[in-house]
Amino acid sequence: MSDDGLYSALVQRGMTRRSFLKFSSAMAAALALPLSYAPRIAQAVESAPRLPVIWIRAQTCGGNTEAFLRAGDPTVSSMFLETLAVEYHESFLAASGASAEQLRTTAMERYPNGYVAVIEGAIPGMAGTCLVGGRPVDEVVREVADGALAVIAVGSCAFDGGIAAAANAQTSSGGVRALVGDTKLIMLPGCPLNVVNLTSVIVHYLTQREWPATDLVGRPLSAYGDLVHNQCERRPHFEFGEFALAWGDEGAQRGWCLYKLGCKGPEVMANCPTVRYGEGASWNVRAGHGCVGCVMPDFWDAMGPAYKRLPSPVPFMPALTVDTAGVLMVGGIGAVAGAHAVGMGVRFKRRARIARREAALAAAGAGDTAGVAATEPVTTGPVAGEPVAASAAASEPTTDQPAGTPAQDGER
Repeated sequence: MSDDGLYSALVQRGMTRRSFLKFSSAMAAALALPLSYAPRIAQAVESAPRLPVIWIRAQTCGGNTEAFLRAGDPTVSSMFLETLAVEYHESFLAASGASAEQLRTTAMERYPNGYVAVIEGAIPGMAGTCLVGGRPVDEVVREVADGALAVIAVGSCAFDGGIAAAANAQTSSGGVRALVGDTKLIMLPGCPLNVVNLTSVIVHYLTQREWPATDLVGRPLSAYGDLVHNQCERRPHFEFGEFALAWGDEGAQRGWCLYKLGCKGPEVMANCPTVRYGEGASWNVRAGHGCVGCVMPDFWDAMGPAYKRLPSPVPFMPALTVDTAGVLMVGGIGAVAGAHAVGMGVRFKRRARIARREAALAAAGAGDTAGVAATEPVTTGPVAGEPVAASAAASEPTTDQPAGTPAQDGER
């Protein structure tokens, strides 16, 4: 085991062997892997070198950086991220100005195609905004991304522009995808992101030597592959129709479902209910607030208002709810199935009737043929076209001999 490896750095930070093994099990769960993978994860992290990271902050509030730094006691995930070789992060540097920019350039030269680029914040499209060292941040992001093993976009702003790209925004901002493309981009949306998801992505690479599988918008399936609604501890109340109807009412105090108060759980794909925040302590719904859908595309506009249910997708039915739509869909499918069954029954009866008619006609035709054959006389003469026998020809008078003509000489 290398003394300058990742595990040695964790031990120097105060991590015990027991905590490290628990961390490996937690990473297996976060990656949706069986617990049998925990020893493999532990072995991979033990032998892994310190992965260099270059972290760029664009148009952001800094909440994703604070997500793993703002803890009363250092968590396992934060210690893991801090022990990575963070070669450049504006918030961590003692240097500033040109000296800080030189540190980034030196790190890129030291690890060509061997570092991870983490991008936090939206990319403004307005010229002259969000400068880093006097340069537009989009130029810096392109430069750093070109030589990276992968680009991890952390937070909703880096995902698709976030609040900086919401309605009436002035900076024409967007996400990182427009600059980097989809080849080596991993999206970790959230406002802020969950640190466990960032940690699990890096652990997946250290363990498998490849980045995790993602969905159509670049989010890891291990973290964004299931509905919040399906994992929520308040799901049974939804099934029994037990909803909080106002903040602080009896339903809210008893922990009933918050769907009618605007919770977006049935429309959101994330692992918040299982991973939670604060080292697994809690998350929005557990704390009494509905999910706002911050991991979904264009959530500031598409998932709002925060305290109302999403509008009906059917313009002429504004009061249509998910429950009503489900009942209508089930009823419609049942009606179609019933109509299909009736149609098939009518079709089979029609075929049977046609078959009986054809059988009757066939029987009637056979009887008529037999009756005609019985009433017609039997013809005993020669059949037309057949040769006449010689004896018959000799005994019959010829038509050329007139009546009363004397017999031939031989017959006299």
